[in-house]
Amino acid sequence: MKNIVCGILAHVDAGKTTLSEAMLYTTGMRRQLGRVDHKDAFLDTHELERQRGITIFSKLALLKTEHLDITLVDTPGHVDFSAETERTMPILDCAILVINGTDGVQAHTLTLWELLQRYQIPTFVFVNKMDLPGNGKDSLLAQLQSRLSNNIVDFCADFDSIAESAAVCDEAVLEQYLNDGSVTTGNIQGLIAHRKLFPCCFGSALKLDGVAQFLSTLDTYAPITTYPPDFSAKVYKISRDAQGNRLTWLKVTGGSLKVRSALSYRSRDGKDFTEKCVQLRVYSGPQFTQSEEIPAGHCCAVQGLSVTYAGQALGGDSADTTPILEPVMSYQMNLPAGKDPLTVLPKLRQLEEEDPQLHILWDDRLKQIHAQLMGKVQLEILQSLMLQRFELPVTFDTGHISYKETIRTTVEGVGHFEPLRHYAEVHLLMEPGKPGSGISIDTKCAPDILDANFQKLILTHIAEKRHLGVLTGSPITDIKITLVSGRAHLKHTEGGDFRQATYRAIRQGLMQAQSVLLEPWYEFVLTVPAAQIGRAITDIRSMSGEFESPESYGDVSILRGTVPVSEVGDYAADVASYTHGMGILQTRLLGYRSCHNAAHVIETFGYDPEADLENTPDSVFCAHGAGFNVKWNQVPEYMHLSSILEKPAQPQIVTRNLRMDDKELERIMEREFGPVRRRQYTAPVNRPATDKLPIAPPKENLLIVDGYNVLFANEELKTVSKIDLGSARERLIELLDNYASFKHCQIILVFDGYRAKGSSGEKQIQNQLQIVYTKEGQTADAYIESMAVQIGNNYQVRVVTSDSLVQLSSFRSGLLRMSARELWMDIERSEEQIRTLLDDLSQRENRQFHKKEVLQ
Repeated sequence: MKNIVCGILAHVDAGKTTLSEAMLYTTGMRRQLGRVDHKDAFLDTHELERQRGITIFSKLALLKTEHLDITLVDTPGHVDFSAETERTMPILDCAILVINGTDGVQAHTLTLWELLQRYQIPTFVFVNKMDLPGNGKDSLLAQLQSRLSNNIVDFCADFDSIAESAAVCDEAVLEQYLNDGSVTTGNIQGLIAHRKLFPCCFGSALKLDGVAQFLSTLDTYAPITTYPPDFSAKVYKISRDAQGNRLTWLKVTGGSLKVRSALSYRSRDGKDFTEKCVQLRVYSGPQFTQSEEIPAGHCCAVQGLSVTYAGQALGGDSADTTPILEPVMSYQMNLPAGKDPLTVLPKLRQLEEEDPQLHILWDDRLKQIHAQLMGKVQLEILQSLMLQRFELPVTFDTGHISYKETIRTTVEGVGHFEPLRHYAEVHLLMEPGKPGSGISIDTKCAPDILDANFQKLILTHIAEKRHLGVLTGSPITDIKITLVSGRAHLKHTEGGDFRQATYRAIRQGLMQAQSVLLEPWYEFVLTVPAAQIGRAITDIRSMSGEFESPESYGDVSILRGTVPVSEVGDYAADVASYTHGMGILQTRLLGYRSCHNAAHVIETFGYDPEADLENTPDSVFCAHGAGFNVKWNQVPEYMHLSSILEKPAQPQIVTRNLRMDDKELERIMEREFGPVRRRQYTAPVNRPATDKLPIAPPKENLLIVDGYNVLFANEELKTVSKIDLGSARERLIELLDNYASFKHCQIILVFDGYRAKGSSGEKQIQNQLQIVYTKEGQTADAYIESMAVQIGNNYQVRVVTSDSLVQLSSFRSGLLRMSARELWMDIERSEEQIRTLLDDLSQRENRQFHKKEVLQ
């Protein structure tokens, strides 16, 4: 029989564990039907789970159907333990998403659906609790199709109806269906495997209603994975048994794993290990059997591996998996009197490696332990685990938001470390990354400039540490860091020298860049009685939230939007109170965005980046046999390698994209509207040969950019704007700020506020970028036309837009024009020129380096 690994996921209280029990009972794997409320569920084995009635830790159960051996992976449903759910995703062949029939699609359901989509996992849907009063089957199916996917199909129907619905999910299958009226089981299985079709069944797990039919659907249509012959595996969990033995939970994804075989792998900090698999355990619930060999497609817990970690790829598997869910709250841990924090830290590190959503931070300056978690429930579980496993009664403070920092401008960070008999210099290009991208690392340094081993060392040092920002000392994110140059000394360079130089280079770059404070935001759905919608809107506004127009459904109103996590607090309890239990607030983590009250937060933190000696931006140089400190802003005057961001001598690129000749268009404009204010074309003046022509100074380049027109001309920003227009606008500002710095021009970026109710207009200055938000009733073209009158003759002015009305308006004002498409092309050309400069610089430095070596 073939084996599949199938995860079961749900929003909390949807009946996920109950469905697991029903599947085990129906397939004969359990003689008695366990229940969560009776505290005898087969998969809720931990005491804390039985006390709280929720799943906290993922567990395995083995069951058989007619054609399949199924390894069922039960995952937590509570949002505080969503990382435990996410880390099982890479090992799943398919998944079961359980929907609460009384509540329908909930906030965490959407998070789970996005995770399944991100990891491309074929999904079966089971709508549970259909025996309770609530929405009917048809309305629930319509909601699933509307909120999740149009390709969710009712598999409780007859095969002809299923075949017809499946056919419209794929063009090739539809063509076959139209030709001969057939859709095969293989067709349906293929559609499910490629996430083009999602079978949906309805029932009640508690009453075993619909469970047998659902198992039959899973048995018939579950996709089967084929595996390569060479060994590979994916680690998804670390735990310890009752005796304290460390267990590495993995799925074999190629070849097989034999007991007592030697396994070579690399630890998180880059060290190589070879260890024996002392024991291979195959778990089903709390019990396990020992196995001599685990074939591909099966899961096991391995004893004997000491430094593996969740998300690690072993053997020939693909790269490590980086989770996207992360904690947003930070709490200071208070230890019992007399307890040394340094003796407690190793115990906390054990819990940290077992729970990837728990981050333990040690503040050496304040001698404090901080724990970053998702919420209060996870905090309470941590307290219980500390007491049970280590007999440590700990408490926590009220907690605060975990902020992050990023940059808006491209900079070159330089770090130099040269005390006596030491030497290293590192140059890093630091660029703003896409929201949610984290820290991405690359190298553009040629091996003949800096040895590949040293480059690898620098990249390791970039990745090994939580680098802190300069606004509040919070971790940095969404930055691309590229090694562009570096230098070592043949005699004096040691490995630790590059660590110091790398840390200082990152910090020096951050000090130069325009930093941005980020905070976590929720996406919310607020359901209240229609009479209370005004109160709800007022509350969300007071929290600095953003929302769409309210939706009305009879006596109920629904408000959807986003709100900073820091402002929500216990608002869910407030909603229940002022609606007398009729309202409900559902939230899910959306990610990090610009902080809504950054100035206040920065002032509250009172962080001085130059006083943080553990994260210094300064460099150390050597002269007269002794090292001396150089402040970060003076490093460019002392550094030994050239900067890659030195101003290039390049000709000004003049680009036009006109549908008619400029002279012809000018004649039309003069005929229709009168003389042009500042003519672009004038006849040359006949001067005597003896006359001296005046030499005019070169005009400074000025671009006036129609903001929204340019934004929507870019597919990437256009896609982002559908989710968050503010983020797309911020990204455009970042790109144009970098472009202005590289092209040495001034840019006026105009955003149309014509329809912004109550807007009085706003102007901001950011480096060489002036940002204008027009007032209500004022269009961008009207503002640009009025601006033309005020611009002096010292500027070479170009209006960037694809709006024909704005182009005509700018032409009448005597201004040059550039389309939005041409601007994006020029931005791409600029990036290519930067890359070329980097390559040329590497080659030049290589020649200089070898020349010095020869001279020496």
